[in-house]
Amino acid sequence: MRRDPVDRAVDRYLDKTLPKGPGITVAAARGGELRHCAGRGLADRAKKTPATCDTVYDIMSITKQFTAAAVLRLETDGRLRTSDRIGAYLGRVPEDKRGITLHQLLTHTAGLPESLGDDYDPLSRAGLLAGAMKARLRSAPGKEFHYSNVGYSVLAAVVEKVSGLRYEHFLAERLFRPAGMTRTGYVLPSWDRARVAVEYDRNGRAQGRPMDHPWAPDGPSWNLRGNGGMLSTARDMFRWHRALMGDTVLSEAAKRKLFAPHVRVPELDGSYGYGWVVIDSDDGRVAWHDGGNDWSLATVAEFRRDKIMVFWVSNHAYQKGKWNLEDGQLELTRGVSAGLTR
Repeated sequence: MRRDPVDRAVDRYLDKTLPKGPGITVAAARGGELRHCAGRGLADRAKKTPATCDTVYDIMSITKQFTAAAVLRLETDGRLRTSDRIGAYLGRVPEDKRGITLHQLLTHTAGLPESLGDDYDPLSRAGLLAGAMKARLRSAPGKEFHYSNVGYSVLAAVVEKVSGLRYEHFLAERLFRPAGMTRTGYVLPSWDRARVAVEYDRNGRAQGRPMDHPWAPDGPSWNLRGNGGMLSTARDMFRWHRALMGDTVLSEAAKRKLFAPHVRVPELDGSYGYGWVVIDSDDGRVAWHDGGNDWSLATVAEFRRDKIMVFWVSNHAYQKGKWNLEDGQLELTRGVSAGLTR
C-alpha cells in the first residue's frame, strides 16, 4: 500500500483548523508535484476504515467542470460551438427556449430551473430533455444568473448526441484516460466498495455509499447526470490539475474559456466561468467550485498564478451542534494553499 504524502505545514494548519470527527481527505499540489494528500478520520465507521488519499468519494457538483471540459473538447474538435443554440442538437425547441445557447447553459444564464425533482428520482435522458423544455423559465435566456443543475444535465445530453457516446464513456476516453485518471466516473472504474466512503447525516447516521441510492445500471439517473454524482479520489483530482496545466485534455484557448469570468455573480463574490467560480484578487486568479448534498461536502480550487491546487472532501460535513464544514470552506482552502507557499 502506497504511503500518503504529507506536507508538515499543511498538516499543522489542519490540526489547528479542522474539528475532530469528520472523515476527510485533503490534497494540495504545487505545479506538477503532489505535496500533500492524506485522510483524517474514518471513511467507514462500522468497518473502522481510515480515510486516505485513495478513498473514493462522491464529488457532487465538481462534476460540472468535467461536463464543461467535455463541451470544450468537442468544440476544439470542430463538432460544436459554445455559441450554438440548443436547437442545433436537440431538435424542435419551444419558442421561449429557442434562444438558449450552450454558453448560457455553461454559465447558468439560460433561465432553466435548478432541478426537476430529487437527485435519485428515476429519470431518463428523454425525460430530462422533455422536462427541461416544458419547464417555466426563471428569466429570459442570457439575462440573469440562476444556478441550474438541469442546464448541466442538458449539456451532458448534448455531449452524447454530438459524440455518439454515452456521457461517462466520452469523459473516460477523451478526458480521464489522457489525464491518467483511473478512479473517476460513475460505474466504469468497477469500484471496490471497501474503498468508497460511507456518508453520514447531521446526526451521525450512516446513509450508505453513493451507489446504494437508486441508480440506473450505468450510473445515477438524469437528475444528477452531468451536473453531479461523479465519484473520484484526491489522487485523481491531482491528475486532473496536472492535465489542466498542460494541453493533454484541453488546448490553451479552451482553458481560457474554462477559467474566464463570463458572468458576474455578486453573491459568490466573483464570476462564473464554465463549471468554475472565478475570483480575481491580489493573489491572482482563483478558480474554485464546491459540491454538496445533505451529508458530504467537497471543494476544489486552482490558484492559477502559483499553479497550486487544493482539493478536500468530507463524508460527514455537518454534525448537529458541533460542526459545519460549509462555514469557512474557502478560508480552509486558502489556508491549505498558504501552507504550500510558506
